[in-house]
Amino acid sequence: MISSLLEYKTKGKLQKQICQVALDHFEKQYTTELGEAWASVRDVLTYPLCWQYAILLNKFSPSAELENTLHVKGYHPAFPGSLPYLPASFKCYIRRTPGRFPAQKHQAGKLKEYYLLNAASLLPVLALEVKDGEDVLDLCAAPGGKSVATLQCASPGQFHCNEYDDLRSRWLKQTIESFIPDPLINLIMVSKLDGRHIGDLKPELYDKVLVDAPCSNDRSWLFSSDIQQATLRLIQRKELPYLQFQLLRSAIKALRPGGSLVYSTCTLSKAENSDVINLILNSCSNVMPVDITEMAKAVSQEFTFLSGMQQHELLVLPEKGRAWGPMYVAKLKKI
Repeated sequence: MISSLLEYKTKGKLQKQICQVALDHFEKQYTTELGEAWASVRDVLTYPLCWQYAILLNKFSPSAELENTLHVKGYHPAFPGSLPYLPASFKCYIRRTPGRFPAQKHQAGKLKEYYLLNAASLLPVLALEVKDGEDVLDLCAAPGGKSVATLQCASPGQFHCNEYDDLRSRWLKQTIESFIPDPLINLIMVSKLDGRHIGDLKPELYDKVLVDAPCSNDRSWLFSSDIQQATLRLIQRKELPYLQFQLLRSAIKALRPGGSLVYSTCTLSKAENSDVINLILNSCSNVMPVDITEMAKAVSQEFTFLSGMQQHELLVLPEKGRAWGPMYVAKLKKI
């Protein structure tokens, strides 16, 4: 290893630094787990200049001018009408070329017109299929993008957004204030409970539960600020599957019989994805997998998926021109 941190420059400016410790670890793990697909995924993950950002429009602050601007700049709708679930109020735009649309600053009392995100992070929301009047729990809700996206789709009867971490909880509240108008904000309950205990505290209260679990977050881990932090994260990585399993078990308790649950992460790691879901299916007799292949088929023009996955799960692999993900999505139903 010539240096512990690889740097690259563009237009004379020093850009993000790739942490070699994390990259070496991923190289070893993902070559085994993803095979030939890893090389192209690695090329995208290690080169932020080819990353793309989707623009989720805020239906509570509509702007015809913004939509016109997006069309002029070559953006098109991210999701096709052939999706099993795509509410008319849900509008998201993408384009094939990399780059980031300017972000809007948080201003007290003024709603933002759009949210910038990784388009793959909307797949768990579309898989959840929230309908008007349903009681919904977003178990690990910060920074709030999926909560905002859920509210673009439907008006839940009760919407409970939970975030255990103090700093992230403040971030979540600010996101909700930036996108959701006052009358509706009053219907959203924001809590700072330990997600592992919500199922015991609120048994069988929700029709739909989203578990966007704490995970390795491959994109950000590759750009850890220092080697010590990266090394610590990689040690902690081994403990994440048990936490994810506990969160899922809690979510199942919080679900009403007949209710659905979507589990998602932004890591490629099999230990945090398929293995956690398989453990849940093998240890909880009151849940069954839900086939989401129709959704995957409908969006296959814009997203690249790992082949060989089971019908109830999908894994988005970033590639150039479709630099979305990593994003793992699995759907279960309580019986």
